[in-house]
Amino acid sequence: MKIIALESSAVTASVAVTQEDKLLAQSFQNSGLTHSATLMPMVADLLKNTGLTLDEMDVVAVAAGPGSFTGVRIGVAAAKGLAWPGDKPCAPCSTLESMAWQCAHVGGEICAAMDARRNQVYCARFLAENGELTRLTEDRAIGLDQLAEEVRASGRPQTLVGDGAALAQRALEAEGLPCALMPPHLRYQTAWGVARAALRLAREDKLVSAAAMAPSYHRLSQAERERLERLGKTE
Repeated sequence: MKIIALESSAVTASVAVTQEDKLLAQSFQNSGLTHSATLMPMVADLLKNTGLTLDEMDVVAVAAGPGSFTGVRIGVAAAKGLAWPGDKPCAPCSTLESMAWQCAHVGGEICAAMDARRNQVYCARFLAENGELTRLTEDRAIGLDQLAEEVRASGRPQTLVGDGAALAQRALEAEGLPCALMPPHLRYQTAWGVARAALRLAREDKLVSAAAMAPSYHRLSQAERERLERLGKTE
């Protein structure tokens, strides 16, 4: 099974092609350029440089959230565009689970975290054993104090991954809780992690059509929150 995977949920952007759990190629950028300008050219260049075609891909995968509202929308729209012409099945992957796959080899408890602002993180925790992941929590936006309470209750050290990992580290260490950051090359979101999460979805028969694939934000956008706050003040 060949999977083409897209990741644009935060500041980094990447595209990968895998066959089962083998990484065939990956392109990664952390240049600060907008994903709308870089993502599709990265797809075209990756396929060209590997001598592969979109027709050869069996699944189109994308980090469907949580993450940047703009970044997630761009990724999902791009994945739909790639999948639609050939009616290819799609894998809308959790950004947090995708990051956890990058360090599943480490073992123990993994905490995937993204900065959600307002002293919160998008977070999910996993148990890694023998290179496989078991979910301990759902994806959600929680306060750093709540995360510290969860980790204290687990009683186990945490391996931290994601662009919110350093934020989580400071919060946990302030409470005297053991944790360790993954190294930079494994800390940030990558399309390889998305492809690995997609492989699990495929094996569990949880793929969807391009039409059915949608972002999963887990929280209202700032603009929507401000609109509701204004409505609340006027009522």
